Amino acid sequence: MMALLPFLALFAGAVRTVVAVAVVILAIAFLLDWLVRTRRINPFHPMARTIRRFVDPMLTPIERRIVRAGGSPSSAPIWALVGAVFIGIVIISGLDFVLQGLVAMIFAASSGPAGLFVMLVKLTFDVLRLAIIIVVLVSWLPISPFSGWVRWAFALTEPLLRPLRDIVPRLGMFDITPIVAYFLLGILEWAFLRMVGM
Repeated sequence: MMALLPFLALFAGAVRTVVAVAVVILAIAFLLDWLVRTRRINPFHPMARTIRRFVDPMLTPIERRIVRAGGSPSSAPIWALVGAVFIGIVIISGLDFVLQGLVAMIFAASSGPAGLFVMLVKLTFDVLRLAIIIVVLVSWLPISPFSGWVRWAFALTEPLLRPLRDIVPRLGMFDITPIVAYFLLGILEWAFLRMVGM
């Protein structure tokens, strides 16, 4: 089992590099498209036509949403750039989460039942914290909380967040309950592991 660790580290490094290179290439393409759309580069130049031919098909769905929301089509490359960076961060963070879980499982399996128990406790608290992050992100985006791929996060966090909303005051229009819950989970995890002597 321990022989897998170097392979996992190599795999993680390769995925991080591929994601980083893809985000940089997309960033350059979206920036060049923005320069063409805002006429900082002559739109009739052959290079501008090539850029538009390859980049515009990727930006069409984003551009439609921006226009429907009343925005300017020239801002589509900037929004696409933000989206590419965000997706890159999510992929790398998700990969790190999965790899840390695998490493914890390998070490837990080699340390017997106590190690497995600690791993399950940590995994439970990690999943709850991930669900809170997803709930916060969904609240910022035009995504329905009843959507199939985020419903699980709301189902896990609502029993924790609902009672806290009665206790934690709102700061103007901001609900800080998820932040409080996130830190409470960390304290509970630490206290639980101390209580069982781990």
